[in-house]
Amino acid sequence: MSLVKTLPLLLSLSAALGSVSAWALPNDNEQPIRIQANEAQLDDKKGVATYKGDVIITQGSMKITGNTVTITRNAAGEIDVVTSVGNLAYFEQLQKATDPKPVQAYGVTIQYHAPQNRIVLIDKAKVINDGNTTEGEKIVYDTVKQVANAGRATGSSVTAPRPRIDMVIQPKKKTDAQKAQ
Repeated sequence: MSLVKTLPLLLSLSAALGSVSAWALPNDNEQPIRIQANEAQLDDKKGVATYKGDVIITQGSMKITGNTVTITRNAAGEIDVVTSVGNLAYFEQLQKATDPKPVQAYGVTIQYHAPQNRIVLIDKAKVINDGNTTEGEKIVYDTVKQVANAGRATGSSVTAPRPRIDMVIQPKKKTDAQKAQ
C-alpha cells in the first residue's frame, strides 16, 4: 500500500487514539499505586505479583481492571509489564487534568509495557477518546512516538475474530468565532 493511501488511515487512527499525553498525566507515575483484589500472590525473587478477583489498580488518573492482573518488575525493581486479563479488561487515563473524560481502552488482554511506553490491547480491542473510537482484534499504541497500529491479532487466539478495523471519527466542533468566518 502506498504512503498516499496509508497516510489518511494513520492520521485518523492517531486522531482517534489521541496525542502523546493521551495516555498519561505528567505526574501520574509519581503517584502511589493502589491495588485491590480478592487474592494476591507475590514472588519477590522472580519480581512477579499476580492479583485475582475483581482487580482494580489505580495510580493518579490511571485505572486498570480485570479478573487477573500480573505485574512483573525488572532487576532494578521497576514495573516492567502490567498484564490485565478479563471479560473485558479495562484501562483509562486522563489526557490533561482539565479533560472531563479519560481515554478508555478495552480488551480481553491489556498489556502495559512501562519502559517502552506501549499499550497492547488484544481480542475485542477498543479505544474511546473524545467520542472517537477504534476497534479491532489488536491495537498497539506507543504513547511517546504517537504511533498506533490496529488490525489482526496474528499469533494470538481471539474469541471474536475481526478481519477489519472499525473506526468512528467525530467532526471537530467549531467555536463561534470559527463559524462566523
